[in-house]
Parts: sequence; C-alpha cells; structure tokens
Amino acid sequence: MNGVRIGVDVGGTFTDLVLSDSAFEHMHVHKLLTTPANPERAIVEGIKALIEQANVSPGDVTSVIHGTTLITNTVIERTGAKVGLLATEGFRDSLEMAREIRYDLYDLFISPAPVLVPRERRLGIPGRLDAAGFELEPLDIDSVRSATRELVEKHHIEALAIAFMHAYTNPRHEQAAAHAIRAIYPELPITLSSEVAPEIREFERTSTACANAYVQPLVRHYLNSLVEDLVRIGVDAPLHIMSSAGGIADIEETIRHPIRFIESGPAAGAMAASHIAHLTGENAVLSFDMGGTTAKMCLIENAMPSRAYEFEAGRVRRFKRGSGIPLKISVVDMIEIGAGGGSLAHIDSMGLLKVGPKSAGSTPGPVCYGIGGTQPATTDADVVLGLLNPQYFLGGAMQLQSRDAELAIQSQLGDPLGFDTATTAEGMHHIVNENMAAATRRYMAEKGKDPRDYTLFAFGGAGPVHAYGLAKRLKIKRFVVPASAGVASAVGLLVAPPTVDEVRSYVTPLEGLDFSAITRLHKDMQTAASARLSAIGIDTCYIESQLSADMRYVGQGFEIHVDVPASTLEEQSVDGLRHSFLRQYEELFERRLDDVAIEILSWRLHCRAPSQAPTDAMVSRQRGQVRAPCSRAMHLDGTSLMATVNDRSGLRPGFRQSGPAIIEEVESTTVLGSDASVRVDSHQNLIVDITYDD
Repeated sequence: MNGVRIGVDVGGTFTDLVLSDSAFEHMHVHKLLTTPANPERAIVEGIKALIEQANVSPGDVTSVIHGTTLITNTVIERTGAKVGLLATEGFRDSLEMAREIRYDLYDLFISPAPVLVPRERRLGIPGRLDAAGFELEPLDIDSVRSATRELVEKHHIEALAIAFMHAYTNPRHEQAAAHAIRAIYPELPITLSSEVAPEIREFERTSTACANAYVQPLVRHYLNSLVEDLVRIGVDAPLHIMSSAGGIADIEETIRHPIRFIESGPAAGAMAASHIAHLTGENAVLSFDMGGTTAKMCLIENAMPSRAYEFEAGRVRRFKRGSGIPLKISVVDMIEIGAGGGSLAHIDSMGLLKVGPKSAGSTPGPVCYGIGGTQPATTDADVVLGLLNPQYFLGGAMQLQSRDAELAIQSQLGDPLGFDTATTAEGMHHIVNENMAAATRRYMAEKGKDPRDYTLFAFGGAGPVHAYGLAKRLKIKRFVVPASAGVASAVGLLVAPPTVDEVRSYVTPLEGLDFSAITRLHKDMQTAASARLSAIGIDTCYIESQLSADMRYVGQGFEIHVDVPASTLEEQSVDGLRHSFLRQYEELFERRLDDVAIEILSWRLHCRAPSQAPTDAMVSRQRGQVRAPCSRAMHLDGTSLMATVNDRSGLRPGFRQSGPAIIEEVESTTVLGSDASVRVDSHQNLIVDITYDD
C-alpha cells in the first residue's frame, strides 16, 4: 500500500484515526480514548496501531492531516499564554470597551465578555495613520522598545500582539514595530493584526490578534512535540492541520496564525458531509455530528458547507451572541451544542432533570466505561435502553458496565425523581434529543430555513444513535448514516479539498468604484492564496477561486456577504455589483431599497484545489468477520420494542429492512423506530426513511 495518508481527529472524548492509500481503495480505522493531559500520546498510539493493522511501514506514510480541539479548549479553559498588547496611544482600552453593548439587556448581574489581556499589559504607542493609510504622526520606535521591555521584564509576557489604528489599510507601522522588537527579543512570539485579520473594525481586529497571541506558544510547543513524536516512530511525513474554514495548512502557517484553526475538528465533519452530499446528489443537507462532548449542526447546500467570516469563542453564555471573544476569521458556519455521549445528567435546583452541557470527557468518562466516572451520562442511558451493545462497544475493544450505569441512574436520578431506571434513562435520552432539536430550530430559523426541507446526515460516535429521535422532532423525512460514521471527521480530513481564504478591506462607495485598485487587491490575494496552497504541495494550475464582497447600504451598521461573478470584475460593471447585492439582500430580508446608496467594506477570495478523494465512490474499509443477525429489546419513545440487530459490515448495496432495527458497526450504532425503513446505497451509506401520519 503506497502513498499512505492518515487523518487524525482529536475530540474531547475520543481520538479518531483513518489510514487510507492514495487511491482510497483500502481504509483502516481506529478509535481510542483521548489523553487530555497529553493529546500526542493517543495520536501516536493510534497511528502505531493503524500502521500495524494495515501492515505498512511508517516510511510509507506520505502525509498526516490533523484536526484538533486544542485551540478552542485553550480559549474556553483560559489556559493560554500571558499576552501583552501594543496599541495606538489613546486606544489601549478598545479591547475592553468592545462594542459598548450589553449582550443581555434584562439581566442586571451578567458577567462581562472575557478579556484576554488585562489593562496593565495593554500599552499605548505614539504614532497614527488615517483611515486611508496615510501617516498623520510618525511611529515612536523608542516607545515601542521601552513598552516591550516593560511588558517582558515587569509583566513577564510570553507573547505579544500589535494592533495599531487603520493597520488594515497600511501595515507599515506594525511591521516597523515588530522589526524593532525582534532585534531585542528574537524569540518572543509576535502577532500583527494586519497579518492575522487585515479587515476594518478596530475592536474585532485587536481581539483576533490578542487571541492569536494567546494560543500561539501552546500551539507551537504542541505541534513541534507532535512532529518529534511522529519522527520517533518512523513517520517522517509532512503534518498538515485543518483550518476552521475546512482547508488545510502546513505547520508554519498554523504556528503563525493558530487562531484560524480554532474550529479545526468540527470543520472536518462538515467537509466529510459535503463530500458525501456530492456523491449522493443531496443538495439540501443538515450535517449532524454528535461525539462524546458536543453535537455540531451545519447547513450544506449544493455540496458546500455554509461559511461565516466572524466567530465568537469562549462565550460566557453559549447561545448569547456578544458574550464571547469575537474573531475575524473564516469558519464553517455551524452551531455547537453541549450534547454528546459524555453529557452529564443532574437534577437542578427546581427538581428538574437536566442533561449537559458539562461532559465527562474521556476522563473519567461515563459510568459504564468503568474508568472512574460516577455521574450518569448520555451513553449510560443509551446502554440501559438497549440502544448500545455493552459487549460490542468499539467492536468489543471496550466492554461497557451496564449494571453500574443502571445503579448510577437509579440512585442519583430515578429515586429522587420517583421513576424507575428505564423511565429515567429514557427521559435523559429524550432531553438530549430535544436540546439538539431546539438549538437546530433556532439555527435554521435565523437563516430562514425549514428543517423539513433537508436531509439529515448523521455521524460521530453518538450521532447515528440519536439521529432517529432528532429527525422525528424536526419532522425530517430522511437521514443518512455514511460508511464509518463513527470516524467521519477523520475521514473528512482526507477527503476535504485544500482551500484557503484571503481578505482585504477597502471601504468605498459603489458609485465611482476604482476598479484598478480592486484589481490590485485581487491579484494580491491570489498571490497570497497561491503561496499558502503551494506550501502544502498543491499545483496552483488547478486552483479555482471565487471573489466576494462585504456590502451594505450606506448608514447600516453591518454588511452582507455577496458573491461577485468573474465577469463583473472583468467588465468593471458597477451595475453587476449592484444587482448581485440587491438580489442577495432581498433573499435575506424579503425587501430591497433601490434608491439608497451602497458601499463595499471588504473583498474576499476563496481558493479551492481539487479534492484528493475519488469522485465516484466513498472510501471503503477492510472488513472483519461478520456477526449473524439477532434480536434485542430496546426502549424507544416510551415503548419497549424487539429490534432486529445487524452487523453493518455484512450489509451490501441493495439491502433493505424495516424498523424497529439496530445496525451495529465498530465505531457507532444506528437506531431505527417502527416507522422507519433502511436501505444501503451504492456508496455503503445507510438511507433511512421515516413515515409520518400527517
């Protein structure tokens, strides 16, 4: 097996790994508990197991593609570096003043959104550019040096962010400051706002630069350590990291701008779902990725995931916009819910049963794992309900302690609530599904979409277990469970097409637009994007690009994202831009204002190289011994059912079956109620159709 590629997705509970040859003719998978204190250990152990399983040499591995939650966990847990900030004199408090808006007007006791750099480590520097990038006051280099010495020697900072006014139009002052600092402290990590987020809006740009500096030392240490560990076991292949926007980058890019990789792991799942949507011809898909810690939802239309260009990290309140750290980065647009196999159940102060958002993670894990967990979790309920086979969890590699789960649920929840074990466990299962359904309804309503118009794609270790219940609550008629659903995010790392995003702000009214300036910006972005793709070995001859613009009516506070056809720039058509904006605006808000002036804030370029995955088939995998069909009792929707249990590895295209049924595979389990039927398509996907009375 030559040209071996490995995808590694590190989640909060499990680390998923996939090994495939370059033609995707063979695939091997492995799943093991994450080692939170040292994530590299699980990665190395998993890769060694995969190499042995596939009977290949470590030297056959040509690339390792990694998706990680390390960066987002660092921000959420506040375990990053000690950061200093150099800002334009008079503007050091913009980070704390933020947008001067309370994220909850009616709560008198709200906690403020977090600030990563306290005031004593934010220093002002004389020097000023105007909004067009022209110098009003020279940069005081002596102040730059003295301020940095104070931050390093008095406050012992570990990383530095530089965010000067209007640096997005002219980075000269930031670059000069960085040059002077590196002459004094060559090892100090420095983040320039003009590099990590070259966009208008001072607060968001400063926040992004500070967040980048906050995680940079940890990411550098982690990736360098991981490379050393891989080399130690003989894997001397390039290590690539998935970005939040679903692209991949080399280590140098990741270390330089780690904040762009904050949603690395979740993005991989969306890319897997996009690939499967392309194969199956599904144009309207709701991606549902439920692992051990969280569930992620993403809209995928025409085999492309929904994207956003701002992200909030580490929110004080999960669903309150404005309560987190705003980041000006490109991301796969999704909602993340604290609902996973490890979500812990408890009784709140009002005597109500609640599940999540706190998770047992991999340590100590749910009670049934038998490794120290004492508080019942979602997986414990699924075992008690008969949805999971205690003897076949992870293909039998991990035996679940069903009796311990029953005792924990009954003693901690059932007895205080006055319910038996099965009723309590079913209540837990119902609450998790309803939490996900409520969040999904809100997510789709904000986009003007109806869940009933979409097909649910379910994956992750717990996704197929809960897909039926979620689909029923959303009135979705069909859900799809792809091959190797339990490790789909790791598969997504291998099938995702290499992509990069570039952005440049250029604020100008639509009338009188300087197309020569836009052409220069476009070429600059193309050059930068080509360099980033070349760094990971992509032939730039095959790159496709899409230009877009952030546009708004003059006087509005925020803009909308508008795709710009190539012909518009070639023909220098102001009317073409106006038409694109008005059409998009009307689609979003069902109205348009034809006589109001329009302006453009930023230009974006999305570059995409061809996927390295096959276009006519999903990846296959090595099969073991097929277990014979059997029956098992399960509790579902208040009813005790006798379900037919099948081993998925023995199901071939054309297979059909009606529910109630359970389909087991090594990394996951698919559950069907009495009103559902399943068939296997030519790509080994399970296609589940649900019949509704109304």
